[in-house]
Amino acid sequence: MPRSPATCTVPPSTALLTVAGGQLVAAPRAAPERVRRKRPASANPYLRLLATPGARAFTAGNLIARLPMGMLSVSAVIMIAGSRGSYALAGAVTATGLAATAVVAPFTARLVDRYGQARIAVPATALAVLGSLALVLCVHHDAPAWTLFAAYAATATTPNTGGMSRARWAHLHRGDPAALHTANSFEQAADELCFMLGPVLAAVLCGALFPEAGTLVGAFLLMTGVLVFAAQRATEPPPTPRTRTAVSPLRTPGMPALLAVFLATGAVFGALEVVSIAHAGGAILALQAAGSCAAGLLYGSLRPARNVHRRLLLCLTAMTALMSLPLLATTSTASLPVLALCLLLAGAATAPTMVTGMTLVQRATPAGQLNEGMTLSVTALLGGVAAGAATGGWLVEHTGTVSGYAAPMGAAALALAVAAAGTSLRRPGVSGGSAR
Repeated sequence: MPRSPATCTVPPSTALLTVAGGQLVAAPRAAPERVRRKRPASANPYLRLLATPGARAFTAGNLIARLPMGMLSVSAVIMIAGSRGSYALAGAVTATGLAATAVVAPFTARLVDRYGQARIAVPATALAVLGSLALVLCVHHDAPAWTLFAAYAATATTPNTGGMSRARWAHLHRGDPAALHTANSFEQAADELCFMLGPVLAAVLCGALFPEAGTLVGAFLLMTGVLVFAAQRATEPPPTPRTRTAVSPLRTPGMPALLAVFLATGAVFGALEVVSIAHAGGAILALQAAGSCAAGLLYGSLRPARNVHRRLLLCLTAMTALMSLPLLATTSTASLPVLALCLLLAGAATAPTMVTGMTLVQRATPAGQLNEGMTLSVTALLGGVAAGAATGGWLVEHTGTVSGYAAPMGAAALALAVAAAGTSLRRPGVSGGSAR
């Protein structure tokens, strides 16, 4: 006798049979799974940026590695001046390191482009850390002065961690100008934050512990951050082997004029730093960095204009106008709160200028040479910082701190004039209506 349909066992994988409308049809045993709805994208562009797979990990490592950029030079000055009793020697040693970095950094970046970030950045950082440790030993054991120059010059192999991070963003968001604009703004704000916190941390460590503490901690953070950053291989841009037909980014259309703009912009920073320290002490500079950091984050959240060259001219015009505020404040009043407010406002145009300039550098540089191109811009910036510091120091010594504030305003006006005259910046894909 056949079994009743009610008692038949049906394998779990088979469908149930039922009668509908006089026909035998198959019905699913279970209700279909609910379709998972995707979470709506965040309206905050920075949250969307950091939601990129792997972005938070390499950003964390890069921030750790970048903090010592604002620590090591200040720590070296405090350590050498405290041991040898000479700020002139301390300044000469750090200037030598800056000059060596300007020469070595583009070659390090070229190797990074050719062989990959992890393969080059880790050993280059290890050499730089050994240079810092050698400097500590030379100062501690009262070695001859020339050894200080040699040791600090060895730190020139420090890779441009900010440039490598920007190269990763450019690789991850190629073809998305809005995301790249936000990424460049985020990186510039990170630069400002590290250069704002780094000197303070260095001064606290050297004062509260011992003079060598700032350099030791900075070297440890640099090596740790680069190791964490380099370990994130999934987001690393692929290496681009150098071919015989490849030319230096210096020879690409528009790059010389851009580097001249960065050189003049660096002079703004160098002159403003020296004059402000001489007039009111170094702590007041944190306000300028804070204003730049806040402006950079705000700028990155806005939708940028498509004409990048015109945007650069507007940013440089704003920077020139805002750099006149410290000069007006010091000539009209001796109030430090007024000067502090003016420095806060003066910093509001620096980050947007740097973000726009870096965007143009990225677009003018061949895709396989991004690290080299951005390092060249940083090298030009550092050269301008050195020139501006020297000019500001001369003005302070010979004319006073009040008139010294004319130097950063004049340097900003020079950068504006160079950018306006640089018609070679205008080429398809770099500026104008085709800039995307």
